[in-house]
Amino acid sequence: MANSTETRAAYPHIAPLQTRWADNDVYGHVNNVTYYSYFDTVVNDYLIGRGALDIHGGAVIGLVVETGCRYFSPLAFPQALEGGLRVARIGTSSVRYELAVFASGQETPAAEGHFIHVYVDRENRRPTALPGPLRTALEAIAIPPIG
Repeated sequence: MANSTETRAAYPHIAPLQTRWADNDVYGHVNNVTYYSYFDTVVNDYLIGRGALDIHGGAVIGLVVETGCRYFSPLAFPQALEGGLRVARIGTSSVRYELAVFASGQETPAAEGHFIHVYVDRENRRPTALPGPLRTALEAIAIPPIG
């Protein structure tokens, strides 16, 4: 397997994650699809924690329109992990999140990925401009920094 050229310093937001018993597959490591759950957790925890996303009653919700992941080294339950998050692009209604999953304390990621979310009106599902608090939260972890 190739190694990532990134390190944890490339991700302005780092959050703790924990593997679960159900994350391992029959080969004894975290199954590839589980990394997307880790990515979702890191993004949504960051946005909710900054008051930028109301998952239950907010007028705007994010829909995934593209995602990808590259794997560099295996992880397994009961390993502690950390998720790295940065924003690579902010559009009028879309965002490209870039993420990494690290074994706790490691400098290079076990996996890197991305999500592109289009933010839409909750009711009509049409793209809508990013609300101010959301844009502010995104700009805080944008690369290069905005502002």
